[in-house]
Amino acid sequence: MPNAEQLHELLARAGLMVVEDVRPGSLFPPEAGWRIARGIAAPDGGAREALDAAWWRRLCDADGEFLVAVLRHRIGGNDSWWTRVRHAGSGVPELTGDPGFVALSLDGQVLLAEVLGADGPRVTALDRLPERLEEAAAAAGRETEAERAEVWAAVPGRRALPRHWAEGIGFNPAATEELLIRLLDVADGFLHGCDRPAVLDAAVAHPDPRVRSRAADTFRPKLTSDQWVRLVRAEPSPDRRVLWAEHACLWGAELPEDLYDDLLAGPSRARAAELPGLPAQHLPGLAADADPRVRAAACARWEDLAAPPRERLLADTDDAVRTAALLAHHTDVPMPREVFAALPDPWRALERCRLAPELEAELVRDGEAEVRRALAANPGLGAHGVAVLAEDPQGDIRSAVALRPDLTEEQRAAVRHDFAPTTMSRTLPWVEDLHGDADAMRRLAASSHPLVRRSVARARRLPPDVVARLARDGDRVVRLFLAESCEDAPADMLLEVWRWWDGSFSHPDRPRGHPNFPRAGLRSYIADPSGRMRRLALDDPESTPAHVARLARDPEAEVRRRAAEDPRLSPADAVRLLNDPEAHVRDTAVRNPRLPARILTGLLHERDTACAAVTNPAIPVSVLHRILTAAAAAPR
Repeated sequence: MPNAEQLHELLARAGLMVVEDVRPGSLFPPEAGWRIARGIAAPDGGAREALDAAWWRRLCDADGEFLVAVLRHRIGGNDSWWTRVRHAGSGVPELTGDPGFVALSLDGQVLLAEVLGADGPRVTALDRLPERLEEAAAAAGRETEAERAEVWAAVPGRRALPRHWAEGIGFNPAATEELLIRLLDVADGFLHGCDRPAVLDAAVAHPDPRVRSRAADTFRPKLTSDQWVRLVRAEPSPDRRVLWAEHACLWGAELPEDLYDDLLAGPSRARAAELPGLPAQHLPGLAADADPRVRAAACARWEDLAAPPRERLLADTDDAVRTAALLAHHTDVPMPREVFAALPDPWRALERCRLAPELEAELVRDGEAEVRRALAANPGLGAHGVAVLAEDPQGDIRSAVALRPDLTEEQRAAVRHDFAPTTMSRTLPWVEDLHGDADAMRRLAASSHPLVRRSVARARRLPPDVVARLARDGDRVVRLFLAESCEDAPADMLLEVWRWWDGSFSHPDRPRGHPNFPRAGLRSYIADPSGRMRRLALDDPESTPAHVARLARDPEAEVRRRAAEDPRLSPADAVRLLNDPEAHVRDTAVRNPRLPARILTGLLHERDTACAAVTNPAIPVSVLHRILTAAAAAPR
């Protein structure tokens, strides 16, 4: 891909002096210029045989300056920056020919362009550009049903879609299960967000192992236990069969006993022995297995083993097995000094084992900082050790103690801990385990430690008094987590959180998508000084197409983007927003079902808009089938 220096050299050869590279900002964007140059949503009367000197003079300002973008010279990506240039000569800049250009006057009134079309160079010259674009949008918006039918009947035509564009079909809300099952043979990336049982059934039974892998390996898979079982059984690779079983257990699927039998009978027995859901009846056999890796895995289920196999494992001839048994044994039984000293690696014992009182007292008092740090989070640490480390000179050690589950809230409040409010928070596992205990939630919601309260706020359901307390919490992350996770979050708090948060990767629809988020009366925010609040006006059930039209012309891009996604947007405004200065507004408009068919079909065949355009739900399903057929036949 050419860089800025190469672009500047090309412009110099054309007789143009570079002034600066310009981010579009509030300007008419180069992407819209390329689209119009190719004849998509373009005003009438712009086509020319050639560009003469008169048009170039109209383009330049008094100093001979204008804006230009050159095809495949992608300053800022996607040919999306203008370069401001000065033409000092009296003739025509030598920009014609391959690869193509689009130029704009500094006042946004004149557009000149040349691109290579199917029948040779296509030259465009337009003056009064904003006025002409408004006229073109209004004309496009008057498309009739008969015209739409005629347009769709011709798609995809001779211009076949590249194969990779088919990926977007899976994200089209109008796509049927039949279509998506066909799509599995061409592209499977859409499975990341798919929750249709019939499609997932087809994916886990697909003959291509890559498709089956995609079904199992997606973010937050929506597979049922039965689908997981069928996926594991269908996998020919022993290693991957156990891998999918691990994933199934991770996502809470229940696997039948006979499947565990099959996994343990295969060549990946050692790895299968580590599955957390393994039925207890297998453990005695695993503890006596000839493979030391299997015997070591059995130690992870120490509490389910009877005394005789425990004793054998503690006396095992293999060092790794014996060490695993010792670590498991001493999670309950204090480890004496001589055993601790003989361990090849003491760190696991420091992190998880109970230690003999005199050994523990010595380590918490005189051990290195790394040793004390490991002990601070050890669940087997005695009360005396906890009290000593609660006053440790190292702040991070005291902070680890402050998060122990065995502290009372009075003890926790007494620990001088370090906590950065802006640090990324993760739910404390021991608090999560108590989410169903109403009394525990009441106690912990009053904790002095923000991370404890944040972890409480992650509960799906909470008693009303706990919700009321957390909704008033001084730590706004507590209120955010309550808005994201708790079904009982109150409406007024959700609205307050919206003023400064509009969704994360893990909770993209919260707080606005929360069932308790207020809807009635939101129209009153249509003229609010904050664009965030103006965006809410269209969520009011009483809002109208006139409100949509008003916000489609809002000065803030996020407000226009909200209007661009509204199904009440007028066809003319949908076309007009294709020229918005902000890319995310244009991308949203491409997906709006009110976009006229003639415009949408042009976007389907544009390299930069095809993937978004094919997700537009206005495309008839029969057309989507034809597009998929054409894409499947395209070269890989």
